[in-house]
Amino acid sequence: MKKYGKNYRNASEKIEAGKLYEVADALALAIDTATAKFDETIEIHIRLGVDPRSADQQVRGSVVLPNGTGKTAKVVVIAKGDKADAAKAAGADVVGAEEIVDKIMKENWLDFDVCITTPDMMGVVGRCARVLGPRGLMPNPKSGTVTMDVEKAIKDVKAGKVEYRVDKFGIVHAAIGKKCFGVEKLMENYDTFVDAIVKAKPQAAKGTYIKSVNLASTMGPGVKVMYRAK
Repeated sequence: MKKYGKNYRNASEKIEAGKLYEVADALALAIDTATAKFDETIEIHIRLGVDPRSADQQVRGSVVLPNGTGKTAKVVVIAKGDKADAAKAAGADVVGAEEIVDKIMKENWLDFDVCITTPDMMGVVGRCARVLGPRGLMPNPKSGTVTMDVEKAIKDVKAGKVEYRVDKFGIVHAAIGKKCFGVEKLMENYDTFVDAIVKAKPQAAKGTYIKSVNLASTMGPGVKVMYRAK
């Protein structure tokens, strides 16, 4: 049986077991139970009524949160020529071509949060798919990280773009901000993220799509949300 620390147990006592809370109340509780000495991230976990094993029931995409995530993402861009110049001008942290792929492969270099590339470079980037894929760093057209418009992709990431993908248990996990944001800003991010998940519903998904929603801080207990379909 898993043992929890004193702070976690004290925080859990503030949450009524089995109760479904209104979103604003759930966010307030997630903030109140974030007792760590650092500014904890507020996370959302959505259980979906999909079969992740089926190719036609995958849920994957990205969304720009109106208030950002509270974290400045480090962006690497793999591109050449004008697109490489445009990436540098748009604020990419690292820009390169084959040498970036070699560094990832030979040195296991993963000091970045998002990797963006152009379609013509995917043959090169594909060589490190086994390294980037398991870590969620492989560029993908569905998430907007394989594109000719590298300037927009970089600006979106820096503005608070969040990528999401259903895991093997049918759950989507994401960060929707920091404790310091307060309920109002977190609510705006919550609404934007949930709307994106609703719009991403696969046509093959049957029955109840959003089965449950939970909110929690980095170190805190989960708070069950009363989800109402719009």
